[in-house]
Amino acid sequence: MKCSFKYFTILFFVFGTMCTSAQEFKKTATAGFVFLEVPSSSRAASLGESGLALADENSSAVFNNPASLGFSEYQHSFSASYAQWLADIKNYASSYAVKTDIGTFGIGLVLFDYGSMPRTVIAQDKQVFDVVGTFDAKSMAVGATYSKMLTNQFSFGTTLKFVQERIDIYSASNIVLDAGVLYYTGLGSLRMAAALQNFGANSKFINDEFKMPAVFKLGLAGELLGDASSEQRLTVTAEARHPNDGNEKISIGAEYSWNNSIALRGGYKFFYDEESYSIGIGINPQLPMPVIVDIAYVNYGRFDNILRMTIQVGMN
Repeated sequence: MKCSFKYFTILFFVFGTMCTSAQEFKKTATAGFVFLEVPSSSRAASLGESGLALADENSSAVFNNPASLGFSEYQHSFSASYAQWLADIKNYASSYAVKTDIGTFGIGLVLFDYGSMPRTVIAQDKQVFDVVGTFDAKSMAVGATYSKMLTNQFSFGTTLKFVQERIDIYSASNIVLDAGVLYYTGLGSLRMAAALQNFGANSKFINDEFKMPAVFKLGLAGELLGDASSEQRLTVTAEARHPNDGNEKISIGAEYSWNNSIALRGGYKFFYDEESYSIGIGINPQLPMPVIVDIAYVNYGRFDNILRMTIQVGMN
């Protein structure tokens, strides 16, 4: 059985590399549906998006690595997230997961609301434009996830997502796949993870065809201090990503937790055009029903900085 896990992981790595292999031409900004590349949870955002190998994300794992959902500690878990994105765009995300005897099932929703914009037509003198109303634009992704722990050290997960972008009466939609694995190596608390996200056929908007923003990720995580049950815990994370619409990127993060009540987080991204550092905090007031509030502050250089808030609820 252990050999099967190793072969499966190796094949997954090879498959992901083939699917997102580099191309000879410059590939920056060659994919559509780029809203799928935005983090949907505050914890992931505050760690510099380096949390691929975290095993305690509960329902939020549907947005990051579906394999971590198999390690969920709650029978039922829920999350809701909100961020005022760049250019006054509103970003909402929500997830729910339930653990059963045959595995853990989850659903996730991501919505970007671009707001209303004036609709204009050329005036009769053809020198000015007349406003004749408004139109709006939205992006949405809805996914169903299945994850299972095959042993107490290894899990896998898959997510099938329906994605759509719409502006006025025009729209584009597609079906994409996420797949991931998570493995406890046995070297202390070291975890290794791999995931392939947003893999699917090309889509088309009116007459323009474009590819999906597929990305292959490798991640590591482990505790330098304590463990999940310790009063003090220091977790470090690292992640490398190979997107099909840009150059390779690396991010690192760290999380210090005291008494599982307060968590301080920070992260840094390398080889990004504008994004750099991020910080965050998690608060667990130890209520009878576990409720965690996560807040992340992400620096976007010359653009507005982003403040994201997530609420997580768990129940056994």
